Amino acid sequence: MQPRILHIETATKICSVAVSKGEDLLASVEKETDAYIHGESLTLFIIDVLKEAKLLATELDAISVSIGPGSYTGLRIGLSTAKGLCMGLQIPIICIPTLDSLLAQGKLKHPGRIICGMLDARRMEVYTKTIKADGSVLHDLESLVIEEDTFVDQEPFIYFGDGAPKIHKLWKNRNAEFDPFLKISAKGQVGLALMRYLNQNFDHLANCKPLYLKTFGLHS
Repeated sequence: MQPRILHIETATKICSVAVSKGEDLLASVEKETDAYIHGESLTLFIIDVLKEAKLLATELDAISVSIGPGSYTGLRIGLSTAKGLCMGLQIPIICIPTLDSLLAQGKLKHPGRIICGMLDARRMEVYTKTIKADGSVLHDLESLVIEEDTFVDQEPFIYFGDGAPKIHKLWKNRNAEFDPFLKISAKGQVGLALMRYLNQNFDHLANCKPLYLKTFGLHS
């Protein structure tokens, strides 16, 4: 049986929910605003995607959720919602590192390239991770203040995510390409969550917690 998995993404100002069956995306909804709308919109988005996918919550086999790094408040809302649903439905939870989900989207859009995901972390600091064309890690996850020559040894590469726009002018003379259209989405969790489910690699419902990297994420 192909598992039916609900995916929740609340690590940034984008509130995104998707539902999949095996490798197939059944439905998704997402919205980006200047303010954080997760508290008001997340439950409604979940209802919408289940309705579009013609699924009942009781038919779900697991829930995946973006675990961070990212917005302190956003991550707490996403994880608490996922935990509550998993507890009530008695199904497993799968915690997906936010940058792994973003990079999964980048790998699909830019195959054969070195790709660098960036999430905003105030001023010129970003949460970042870079992978090679084969998926192996070139620069592992960390919080980093970006300078003019940062990652010069990675060139040429493509960078994206909500932390990338502020880097664009600084790197205008670099052999690095900015993709402004590639943004975080719950859809990026589909393949990662499926693999975890098939391997029965679940997180402990009571013990899983957000990956902040710092005391606070993007905003408190």
